[in-house]
Amino acid sequence: MRVIDLHCDTLYKKSIDNIPLDSTENECRLCDDKNGSKLQCYAIWLPDNLSGNEAEALFFKASGDLVSECERLGISLLKRGEKLKQAFLNNRNTAFFTVENSTALNGKLENVKKFAALGVRMMTLTWNDENPVGGGVESGNNTGLTGFGRQAVREMENNGIVVDISHASQKLFYDVAERATRPFAASHSNAFSVTRHKRNLTDEQFKIIAENRGIVGLNFHNAFLNNNPENACVTDILRHAEHFLSLGGENAVCFGSDFDGGVLPADIKNSFVYAGIYELMLKHGYSEALVKKIFYLNALNFYENFDNQRIM
Repeated sequence: MRVIDLHCDTLYKKSIDNIPLDSTENECRLCDDKNGSKLQCYAIWLPDNLSGNEAEALFFKASGDLVSECERLGISLLKRGEKLKQAFLNNRNTAFFTVENSTALNGKLENVKKFAALGVRMMTLTWNDENPVGGGVESGNNTGLTGFGRQAVREMENNGIVVDISHASQKLFYDVAERATRPFAASHSNAFSVTRHKRNLTDEQFKIIAENRGIVGLNFHNAFLNNNPENACVTDILRHAEHFLSLGGENAVCFGSDFDGGVLPADIKNSFVYAGIYELMLKHGYSEALVKKIFYLNALNFYENFDNQRIM
């Protein structure tokens, strides 16, 4: 079984609490199946209460932590310019470096190029609050892209960093959709029509992402899966997947678990759940070809196409 997971917060635990990536304390585990492979996007989460200087410093610390952990564990950490498909198919465990909250830029446009050089492949523009790029979903101001934000998005596209709109305010989302010249992603967001949480995507938002050849990662956080979070379970993941598929998302639906960053349903303990989800989808009538798309092909094709469209 192969799987690509677009988002986890496990790296934050390493950088803040010195918990190794392979610790049993973590929900996110890499593939232990010798016949399988996994690509994990390791995000460094920058909380909204950090200053720009603090966020920037934590980013650079996390970058070093991820490099050293990947070397220790024999994980193939993909750098800029490396061929994703070849690396993913030839290595059991592969990693991307991503950023959750562009506060890490610390208002410095030149940091975009530095981040790209360190291997950053995707950056979530905001967390929940407002930052120098724009407004988060909880900011209350519905702020769109700022002047700096418009420059940052353009610079990200120029440097091969995927723009991620999970956590974005409505205005920020539509500003990105209007200005983006390349496909963008929602790395860990579910369907608002299924679970009415402001962090989830409306049908219109999902269609915009899918029609622009972007991707959306299904989030396992209980409050995003079910209107009654205490009742959330693994089958809710299928409800969100099926809704997105009904909107024409066969080539857009992926996984973005949010392991180590959310509250899991009672029947999901860690990332070993993927084998069960695979079988569950097959039992619910998904073709094996469609399951493979959701598990890894959609994300793989997205990144391959994105890299091939680089305009620098």
